Amino acid sequence: MDAEREMEAGSMEWKDRIDKWKTKQEKRGKLNHDDSDDDDEKNDDEYMLLAEARQPLWRKVPIPSSQINPYRIVIVLRLVVLCFFLKFRITTPATDAVPLWLASVVCELWFALSWILDQLPKWAPVTRETYLDRLALRYDREGEACRLAPIDFFVSTVDPLKEPPLITANTVLSILAVDYPVDRASCYVSDDGASMLLFDTLSETAEFARRWVPFCKKFGVEPRAPEFYFSQKMDYLKDKVQPTFVKERRAMKREYEEFKVRVNALVAKAQKKPEEGWVMQDGTPWPGNNTRDHPGMIQVYLGSQGALDVEGRELPRLVYVSREKRPGYNHHKKAGAMNALVRVSAVLTNAPFILNLDCDHYVNNSKAVREAMCFLMDPQLGRKLCYVQFPQRFDGIDRHDRYANRNVVFFDINMKGLDGIQGPVYVGTGCVFNRQALYGYDPPRPEKRPKMTCDCWPSWCCCCCCFGGGSKHQRRGKNKGGGADSGADEPRRGLLGFYRKRGGKKDKLGAKKGGAGLYSKKHQQRAAFELEEIEEGLEGYEELDRSSLMSQKGFEKRFGQSPVFIASTLVEDGGLPQGAAADPAALIKEAIHVISCGYEEKTEWGKEIGWIYGSVTEDILTGFKMHCRGWKSVYCTPARPAFKGSAPINLSDRLHQVLRWALGSVEIFMSRHCPLWYAYGGRLKWLERFAYTNTIVYPFTSIPLLAYCTIPAVCLLTGKFIIPTLNNLASIWFIALFLSIIATGVLELRWSGVSIEDWWRNEQFWVIGGVSAHLFAVFQGLLKVLGGVDTNFTVTSKAAADETDAFGELYLFKWTTLLVPPTTLIIINMVGIVAGVSDAVNNGYGSWGPLFGKLFFSFWVIVHLYPFLKGLMGRQNRTPTIVVLWSILLASIFSLVWVRIDPFIPKAKGPILKPCGVEC
Repeated sequence: MDAEREMEAGSMEWKDRIDKWKTKQEKRGKLNHDDSDDDDEKNDDEYMLLAEARQPLWRKVPIPSSQINPYRIVIVLRLVVLCFFLKFRITTPATDAVPLWLASVVCELWFALSWILDQLPKWAPVTRETYLDRLALRYDREGEACRLAPIDFFVSTVDPLKEPPLITANTVLSILAVDYPVDRASCYVSDDGASMLLFDTLSETAEFARRWVPFCKKFGVEPRAPEFYFSQKMDYLKDKVQPTFVKERRAMKREYEEFKVRVNALVAKAQKKPEEGWVMQDGTPWPGNNTRDHPGMIQVYLGSQGALDVEGRELPRLVYVSREKRPGYNHHKKAGAMNALVRVSAVLTNAPFILNLDCDHYVNNSKAVREAMCFLMDPQLGRKLCYVQFPQRFDGIDRHDRYANRNVVFFDINMKGLDGIQGPVYVGTGCVFNRQALYGYDPPRPEKRPKMTCDCWPSWCCCCCCFGGGSKHQRRGKNKGGGADSGADEPRRGLLGFYRKRGGKKDKLGAKKGGAGLYSKKHQQRAAFELEEIEEGLEGYEELDRSSLMSQKGFEKRFGQSPVFIASTLVEDGGLPQGAAADPAALIKEAIHVISCGYEEKTEWGKEIGWIYGSVTEDILTGFKMHCRGWKSVYCTPARPAFKGSAPINLSDRLHQVLRWALGSVEIFMSRHCPLWYAYGGRLKWLERFAYTNTIVYPFTSIPLLAYCTIPAVCLLTGKFIIPTLNNLASIWFIALFLSIIATGVLELRWSGVSIEDWWRNEQFWVIGGVSAHLFAVFQGLLKVLGGVDTNFTVTSKAAADETDAFGELYLFKWTTLLVPPTTLIIINMVGIVAGVSDAVNNGYGSWGPLFGKLFFSFWVIVHLYPFLKGLMGRQNRTPTIVVLWSILLASIFSLVWVRIDPFIPKAKGPILKPCGVEC
């Protein structure tokens, strides 16, 4: 109802404005009353379209107060109850089991801190919606030149044998068929494995795209990845009215199947490498035969002259990139490959925005780029945005999502909470970047309001009060040309140490518009082609401006020794520098230069510019650096998911994925970029800092979690408990705490729309990953950072018994040491339950009361580990022998050691008395 009222009020407001406009035009004599009604209606329609185009491109949709206010109240009440509960636990020790009580209290204190770090950033969640029709009216109207900003797509891959080339080809095809002007879209594929298999696959993909792209745009099919379009189970004739659709779809499906056969033949051929190495079609050896020692390679498949589709239309540019690799250099894995793509794309196309995707994430919504442009091209918000992050959605996951692969709680709850603060974190894929933010520039600072001055005082008085400079308002109104600078003309200092102005009389480097050799007077300012011309263009400027500019050496120290690339960084709105596009061969040569392995030496790449090095989770670190500079990010959740990918549904693969994420968090925690002490003088908001702190400390929760899951078994085996006899007040605090936990979860599900099944799976896998992958990540991170030991937990694959159905991999077992700790916990808790029940049966009715608390505690552990237990059993409900042996061995050692050093048996004092053997 609120939305309807807003729409009605908006329409009435625009009608009033139209009537006022007509009245003014009549007074001026510009309206002719003799015109026909059709002309009036046409003018009204044009005015309405113009008025609609001036409307905002997006709006923030806050959570209804009826849902968010109770949620906040319960959070506050839970915090109060938690404080009283912890006070009770600390002040009421279990005198007969002090070690167990102390361990449990320490664990509970850590859990309380973790909950606060996780909960506070979710205080003010928001959602956003976009208006694609307004974007089209403003920047892409029919009959006018398109003014949508260009965009470069980045796709990264390493090993085509582990990352199937057919999946990468589908991702590339979905990018080439995206609903965006073809002259403003380019796709760069990074092959960090220098594989001839991927090189040939992209050649086949480029040829197939000549038929696939016009088919998608003609009939508007979704999704535009052929593998997933032809395999979806739905009525593909829905909303299709063209008579030729069925015939052309059948022909296209047949051509795609032939394309798959050709790619599969390439994969089969690549299984066995010839002794002399791979040879290209022209007979020359493949330069990447040695994947660790090869030159840089670039191949442009589409986008050049003559590369048209079957209907004669132009296609987006497709570029293959494999950066140079030499022994003795640190190539920084994915982060280094992404930085190489940043430089190559800057030399060849230099779009102002960059969208990066993993090779297994295809474009599921062809209008996803336009969704992002509603934010990035917004006149007010766009200048402050470093990136627009989309949620990750996945295909091929079992219906029950046993191992929480969809990660719905994070993407639909935590990320929306962060969007209400300073923006969501960068999650590594499905993100549209502002290229200027990647270059390490600061966002424009908001204009400070001028202080009020009194006009009744003479001007010389104001000058004296302001040290001879006049009032602040008067000083701002003067410039060298005699005009007044607008608020957008306020200078801002970037990372490079110089001032830049947007609009007005100064440009990015303080040089005036129309200055010699620096920018041209087109719609967007073009940087000069050589740095020498930049320095020549500085003649005649004020000394203050000259002193604020960087020298050529300063640019090279930051960006590297490439005049073409440096000139492209000065073009804020994208596009190649003036004169650069005249010689494509020179640009390719320069692009090869910027991907050489020694280009980043003694520069700021990976430190302040581009993707940041120092962690295997470079995504978190890169987004954190941008937020510290004051940039904002936006979370875009269109109705149709923008991108979809594949996730490991197998237990071992899923745990290793979580292990890598947790290891990256540990590396950040032990680096100088730790949110606990980094950039306190910057512009990172406190709640955003809490969120980043939570992302890097969560692996350490594994230690108290492992101890807390072990305590129930110890209590059952020893007959002790961590809580003494409860009184009425203590019982109230316990009940209030459990009720507040349940209420928080229910209200959170209410405003977010997450199902209770997804929430419960997330809770279960939090325990499973915490006692396995997170625990190993902590020790591996400590060994890597402190001891320099890089320990890898490898996975040895074994054949699955039955993989004929869609989810055969779900039951595939792969041995890994990550499986041992959870299995051990399950065994010792089951043994503890049996021992506790047996003891209660032997001791009579009075022993059952204290037993219920211990059994509840132990069942809590087993229920959370149930998906893990089900994964171990597999389809045949049989646990592998190696896991059983290791777990029984560890459980037996633990039990024997506990019996040997039982701390709860009172030690005898005084002399040891022995029987004398004499019958008295």
